[in-house]
Amino acid sequence: QLQASGGGLVQAGVSLGLSCAASGVTFSSYDMGWFRQAPGKEREFVAAILGSGYRPLYAESVKGRFTISRDNAKNTVYLRMVSLKPGDTAVYYCAARSTSGFWNWSVSTDPKNWRYWGQGTLVTVSS
Repeated sequence: QLQASGGGLVQAGVSLGLSCAASGVTFSSYDMGWFRQAPGKEREFVAAILGSGYRPLYAESVKGRFTISRDNAKNTVYLRMVSLKPGDTAVYYCAARSTSGFWNWSVSTDPKNWRYWGQGTLVTVSS
């Protein structure tokens, strides 16, 4: 089970952090990802991190502004977002899949290849 939290209404340019706590799994055995879905749009990849905590992967649209990290001792994955833009407004979902140890961009960024999903947390960025 995945429980995301930390969303809210913020102004453009500020920072916000999301958390996703996992339960009932051996957390380090799972790659963790963040996806987002804006109104009227398809769910899109944001960032992911291997079960080991190495090799974070980012969408180009957030690279340099978002940082994904994880604490395997706390069964939690984080998404630190800085310099937020109105275009970042979306429901953010955390996701998990059994760790593969490597990334394949087309496979790893496709929501269909992630097995477990949290309930989503809304981030609204006003201009």
